[in-house]
Amino acid sequence: MKEIEIRVIDGDLEKAMRILKKKIQNDGLFKRLKLKKNYEKPSEYRRRKQREAIRRQKIANSRKNFRNFI
Repeated sequence: MKEIEIRVIDGDLEKAMRILKKKIQNDGLFKRLKLKKNYEKPSEYRRRKQREAIRRQKIANSRKNFRNFI
């Protein structure tokens, strides 16, 4: 796990909190915590992994098609 550091400038805590939330979300920590909150059956795990793989493949294909279009 990598270390996340946020600097508070001029005591602006609200802005620092927004930046921290965005960094945590981009890191995927919220998603991992949500998945670990409840037990996931092995069949559900495999199904979720398959859906994620299909989603990644669709995104890659759309990027590839967009590059070919330009």
